[in-house]
Amino acid sequence: MNTKTLSGKVALVTGGSRGIGAAIAKRLATDGATVAITFSTGQQKADEVVRAVEKAGGRALAIRADNTDVDAVKSAVAETVRRLGRLDVLVNNAGIAVIKPLEELTFDDFDRSVAVNLRAVFVAAQEAARHLPDGGRIITIGSVNADRMPFAGGSVYAMTKAAVAGLTRGLARDLGPRGITVNTVQPGPVETDMNPSNGPFAETLKGFMAIKRYATGDEIASMVAYLASPEAAFVTGACLTIDGGFAA
Repeated sequence: MNTKTLSGKVALVTGGSRGIGAAIAKRLATDGATVAITFSTGQQKADEVVRAVEKAGGRALAIRADNTDVDAVKSAVAETVRRLGRLDVLVNNAGIAVIKPLEELTFDDFDRSVAVNLRAVFVAAQEAARHLPDGGRIITIGSVNADRMPFAGGSVYAMTKAAVAGLTRGLARDLGPRGITVNTVQPGPVETDMNPSNGPFAETLKGFMAIKRYATGDEIASMVAYLASPEAAFVTGACLTIDGGFAA
């Protein structure tokens, strides 16, 4: 049985050099896609992802792009198409989390959060839509905090992720006539180097969950891989939560 459901497809994963993004890039490559990733810093980490994909028999490309820069986001999409020949799947994964008490949040914190978590998602989706074939895919990594923010300090972060959910529903309407699906994956706590499962807030977060552990990047990548696959052709405008019961 052919398990390479994405053979012949090209995927772009923003922020794909580490954590959830790296797991997504590797999984899509395993499923047969040629994968481009963007990174803003850390060339070494990006190169490691490329080498891992190539070692497994796939093809990958790393593109430096700062998601606060509109032109850089547009250029990453254009470079993917130019160098890899097409674009079938866009995964908006790059994001930041500024968690601070309200009185300590700055306008720069606010503007940068909106620029990376929301504006870049819109810019990438708009640019990708110019190249995606009918039946293409746009998938954004949101957060369960769009629906539940059970601790102080996350107001701006939660706002950006809730806005992504609304943007997803609107884009699904815009692109539905072309069979392009647009969905958001909303993880709960995930084991990454920036949010380790043994970190200072880990036990508090686990206390909110029905399954008392962090997710792995591979578990999030599996849901993204489903949405990218032909099996998910009728799923659009959805915000799919994968949070171990955090919002239950």
